[in-house]
Amino acid sequence: MTSSRGELRPEVRSAEGRSNNKGSHGTAVEVVTIGDELLLGFTIDTNAAHLARNLASIGVHIEQRTTVGDTAEEIARVVREALDRTGAVITTGGLGPTSDDLTKPSIAAIFGRKMTIDEEHLAWMEERWRKRFNRPLPTTNRNQAMVPEGATKLTNNHGSAPGIWLEDDRGRWVAMLPGVPREMRGMLADTLLPRLQSRINAGTVVRSLTLRTVGVAESALADQIESMEGGPLGVNLAYLPSIAGVDLRLTVRDVLDDEANRQLESASTRLRSRVGESIYGEGDEDLAAVVLELCRKRGLTIGVAESCTGGLLGARLTAIPGSSDVVHGGIIAYANDVKTNQLGVDDSLIAQHGAVSEEVVRAMAAGARKAVQADIGLAITGVAGPGGGTDEKPVGTVWIAVDVKGDTQPRLLRMWGDRDEIRQRVAQWTMELLRQRLLSS
Repeated sequence: MTSSRGELRPEVRSAEGRSNNKGSHGTAVEVVTIGDELLLGFTIDTNAAHLARNLASIGVHIEQRTTVGDTAEEIARVVREALDRTGAVITTGGLGPTSDDLTKPSIAAIFGRKMTIDEEHLAWMEERWRKRFNRPLPTTNRNQAMVPEGATKLTNNHGSAPGIWLEDDRGRWVAMLPGVPREMRGMLADTLLPRLQSRINAGTVVRSLTLRTVGVAESALADQIESMEGGPLGVNLAYLPSIAGVDLRLTVRDVLDDEANRQLESASTRLRSRVGESIYGEGDEDLAAVVLELCRKRGLTIGVAESCTGGLLGARLTAIPGSSDVVHGGIIAYANDVKTNQLGVDDSLIAQHGAVSEEVVRAMAAGARKAVQADIGLAITGVAGPGGGTDEKPVGTVWIAVDVKGDTQPRLLRMWGDRDEIRQRVAQWTMELLRQRLLSS
């Protein structure tokens, strides 16, 4: 709960068993994200996810998350209810200069505070505007210098709107952050997290470790993991399937920092012993970065030939900084003429087996390797849909191949999803085929 000194405390429950201003996992806050664009689906709420991860790293648990539109009455209602439950609320959005930016006055009214002009911040904004645009500050921007009486400004090193910390004499508080993701993330790291850490007296953390897999279905992973010797892992395990594969997220709560690291290390070691071949990285690690580093260590270079993915594989690889020392180039061989003229695929192979075939993908991989003078050729040919499928080769039929110095390994994929999902999965599985090939050599 929040004490009279405004500290964040571990959960305390009343005799009736109800939570007294805390969540079920130690120190708790509520998050309210504000904006019509969030409710209408025009903007994805990445702020809440970023807040959850970063707050967990210092032992703060989000008990409830709410999204509300740009209406003063609704903002006040949602924040008031959140304060009644936890006494600690973080909001994002509604701090801008326009008429729909109503966060500050709506929350100030809950605390019975008037809005006042912060002359120091106004002067800073006027000088900043003059230097950047060589003209006076627009009248509407003055709203960003309005703050509730008795509030503490939270420094914004990435924009013009200050954040606000507002607290009452019972220790209940609201931290108001900008909605622009870059500004919100900067203010969270620069100002709010240090402020919260200084108030926390529990000393425990919520910590997660994510192991990334590809090429194995969620159910197959679950069967392998649940049949492990030694019983349960001792930590929370979540299966997070996506187009890229299945992430395994391990989480521990309400333990000291060193103990959290020990538990996660023990659990991850056991998982790796069971499904390690399918694990390509941790955290946000990109499979493209993994295969590039494997090639780099072996002194190998890559050439790419793509049909149905239309350059997606090459884009994934070259999006990684420093990829130019591994990736020599690629060819988008959508038309059969390009397959024959630029990759050297024999016309007779296409005529006899079709463009989507093992024979053609082998020739494409060899052609890519030779065309850009690389050590490795990667090739993709298939039917991404929604049209073009047949009874023999329905939508989702894709051949991929890895050619390492003339030794070719093809694979037939039966992919699912819409066109974009099929293309993304194929690019990911092609890189996984290369990863497995390099690890086995």
